[in-house]
Amino acid sequence: MNQFNASRQPMQAQRPNNAPGGAEARKLAEDLMDAMNALLELIERETELVRAGKVREAMTLESRKQELSRNYVGAVGQLTANQAQLAKSAPELLSTLHRHHDAFRAMLQVNLTVLATAHAVSESVVRGVNAEIQKRNVPNTYTAAGRRAAPGPRHITPLAVSRSL
Repeated sequence: MNQFNASRQPMQAQRPNNAPGGAEARKLAEDLMDAMNALLELIERETELVRAGKVREAMTLESRKQELSRNYVGAVGQLTANQAQLAKSAPELLSTLHRHHDAFRAMLQVNLTVLATAHAVSESVVRGVNAEIQKRNVPNTYTAAGRRAAPGPRHITPLAVSRSL
């Protein structure tokens, strides 16, 4: 029994209980790749819908996007916690993950740009509508000095916008 414990001691010193071996490293990498691929597929779909002006349909993807994002963050956390061990046991796998993650970030950037553009356009439309409403509600008067009179607060009509399509 003593000999058995002595032979296990160096093994435990080299590899803590939570550090991945070859198979575990591949599993962590596969989990991250699966999480990235699923999220990327959904993000590409969302980008297509927003570009096509189908914002309402794109909004239906939100709950699934949150779920996939949680999976991705969890997989990244697992991989980050075991990065040193992975670098030793599977450096080529880690480098492949870095390349895939770079492509993933580039696609996320495209998605964020499309969403920001859609937001800016919709904000511009709302501001334009508000400006037109205010023009119609403000009396066209001039001061004694011949300048256009600034409208008082009682002439400004608030604009209500529903954010839930």
